[in-house]
Amino acid sequence: MTKITEEEFARICEQIAADADVILKHNRIGTREETLLWMLLGVLISYLSLSEVETPCFTDVPVEKTYRQAILFILKNRKAHPFEPERYIDKMLS
Repeated sequence: MTKITEEEFARICEQIAADADVILKHNRIGTREETLLWMLLGVLISYLSLSEVETPCFTDVPVEKTYRQAILFILKNRKAHPFEPERYIDKMLS
């Protein structure tokens, strides 16, 4: 199982924040927050090499809270060392 370090997660969030304008221009799927969380979720799915079975499924139209919960769920058992991803997510969205 692939794990992610706090440093790697922070770097991904920082890069998404830095590229936010381009991401939003080409992938407007909802609010700014929803779009950036959608991008983070997609990057994590790829980075962690999640299988189709491990990838979160949504039963309704996902919103910011849904994406955030999915990201935290994915990270729950895939952090190389304990860290609080919420602070990096919040910073990415600010």
